[in-house]
Amino acid sequence: MDFFAFQWHITDECDQRCKHCYIFSEGHPRLIEMSWERMMAVLTNIEYMCKRMQRLPYLYITGGDPILHPRFWNLLEEVGRRRIPFTIMGNPFHLTVKVGQRLKSLGCRKYQLSLDGLRQTHDAFRKEGSFESTLRAISILHQAGLHVAVMTTVSQANIDEIKELIDVVVENEVDIFAFSRYCPTSEDKAMKSDWHISPLRYRRLLDDCWKKYQQYKDSNTVFNLKDHLWTLYLYEEGLFKIPEGLRDDVVYNGCNCGNCHFTITADGRLMACRRFESYVGDVSEDMYDVFHGKRMENYRRHEAFDKCKRCELLRFCRGCPAVAYGYTHRFYAPDPQCWKEVE
Repeated sequence: MDFFAFQWHITDECDQRCKHCYIFSEGHPRLIEMSWERMMAVLTNIEYMCKRMQRLPYLYITGGDPILHPRFWNLLEEVGRRRIPFTIMGNPFHLTVKVGQRLKSLGCRKYQLSLDGLRQTHDAFRKEGSFESTLRAISILHQAGLHVAVMTTVSQANIDEIKELIDVVVENEVDIFAFSRYCPTSEDKAMKSDWHISPLRYRRLLDDCWKKYQQYKDSNTVFNLKDHLWTLYLYEEGLFKIPEGLRDDVVYNGCNCGNCHFTITADGRLMACRRFESYVGDVSEDMYDVFHGKRMENYRRHEAFDKCKRCELLRFCRGCPAVAYGYTHRFYAPDPQCWKEVE
């Protein structure tokens, strides 16, 4: 049975103020945390929805830093009681050997951390000492028997360090490494020279990283090709071919917005994607009805993409509509880092 994924932000509380954070980037009037009663209602809603869809729920519990929620451990105990698998996406600062062991005992499958460049750059994005704290946390989590994922947000500010960062994650035996692009949260940030990546520069990054990945193909690190522009790169390199005999009206891969995923915010909003303002409902509503409703359908009109609809990779790529939205406030606008010219 397939999974349905929920990225669940249980609190906005965080002991960092990352420069590219979508929660704090435009200012935040107040820190929000979800109440215990509402979290229990959310779990019941999730179970009911997945039962009707004949899918298994998978939770990505995050924040802010989820461990700062006062009922964090109670929630994990309840999630374990309901036998729902989960990953934690958080900060390194409160991870001790004891915490790692407790996470493992409660059924945590994976812990995702962030590295946004080498030491100086990463600490400038987040806060001083964050880089070393993250490396220590990787070791602690491994000692507890947990898988560790490292995620990087790529912008012009750190793009030249990604190759060397791959060396760092492999040296520290990170289990999964991936990167995604910075997603502007307002139009005035979209074209800032210290953030914006030109299309051809981004393709060169993919080419450099692919060579690194081949160098480390026998390492313990799995390289997740998270960005859908990887499909375009591999297609041009002859490493991805469009299978024959596929239906023309079916989407097979690419952006997962509107498909088997919900983001739940700390104030109870349901979002089609956490990277841009994509409200589709509230957790007080029946999630099954929301998923099959008109608001979610707004993100499934694949023939509405300005550029992608004219590309043979429409059903497999579509770039990142969230990044396109960050530049234009239009979901179906062309991906600003896509280098492919289409007629």
